Amino acid sequence: MVESPPQTDAATASVPRTRHAVRAAGLLASTALLALVVVASIAIGAKQVPVGDVWHGLMHSSGAGTDVLIREVRVPRTVLGLLVGSALGVAGAVMQSLTRNPIAEPGVLGVNAGAAAAVVTAMSLFGITSFTGYVWFAFAGAAVVSVLVYALSGGRTATPVRLALAGTALSAALIGYVNAVELLNSAALEQMRFWAVGSLASADGKTVSQVWPFITVGLVLALLIARPLNAMAMGDDTAKSLGAHLNRTRVLAMIAITLLCGAATAACGPILFIGLMVPHIVRAITGPDMRWVLPYSAVLSPVLLLGADVVGRVVTRPAELQVGIVTALIGGPVFIFLVRRRRMAQL
Repeated sequence: MVESPPQTDAATASVPRTRHAVRAAGLLASTALLALVVVASIAIGAKQVPVGDVWHGLMHSSGAGTDVLIREVRVPRTVLGLLVGSALGVAGAVMQSLTRNPIAEPGVLGVNAGAAAAVVTAMSLFGITSFTGYVWFAFAGAAVVSVLVYALSGGRTATPVRLALAGTALSAALIGYVNAVELLNSAALEQMRFWAVGSLASADGKTVSQVWPFITVGLVLALLIARPLNAMAMGDDTAKSLGAHLNRTRVLAMIAITLLCGAATAACGPILFIGLMVPHIVRAITGPDMRWVLPYSAVLSPVLLLGADVVGRVVTRPAELQVGIVTALIGGPVFIFLVRRRRMAQL
């Protein structure tokens, strides 16, 4: 009697296909969730507007006060939240993969603080008040702090704890500098008092049109290096054997992080913990594959940012709680939880 061959090959081949289908379905569901949050961001604000008036402002603007509020305030604010959220989430995912540090994030590692300090310097010392003027300072500040944190924590021998400590120390110093400049310069204080805590309140169409090219280039660069980042996660020697160009990948990753963090911080100030929380949530869904982590982060990070912005507009009506404060209130406990996990305590 002839035995039939085992069906393991077919079964094994079907597993990746099923996994990809599940991930694709999850990404589609995440996109639908983002669409709902976008609608909420436009419809809900510190001022209550009937749904019919919101629709009229979007589709048939007549120049009335409510129509102007929807078209010129809430829509640009929502679009900027989309861009900034995607930028911070993807930057955090790239930083965590590049440094092999599960608590790496633009805020934790001081990159946002570096960009903020550079922007404050541009505003107070050089009188630069336009986005196109001080965005270059933001890029320079983000890049310099990234290099300093990496060097102070030991370079290639850096551990997650050393990176976090170096980033926290530099952040504290830079935030102290920002606060000192604001106290000594009343004009700068008035201009930066909302920006410094992270806010979407000053968003307008001009800011959106100026920031989106930088963020788009940064997102594209991050997506292009997803595969070599996967290889580097297995160690430098393994990555080389798989054909990954380590130095080129590191340089492109740093350029992407600088563009994303610099542009996001210049547009709406330093917003913390978005890049920390979302990649952890995403990896629980997709696993460590950066080809999926990055798209998911780009979609779910704006969900968190815009959701926090909506909450900030609702809980203190008719005033507003800035989105940077809301994300800090949410992200602080998450950061403590991650640091206290057993495997983190052993690093």
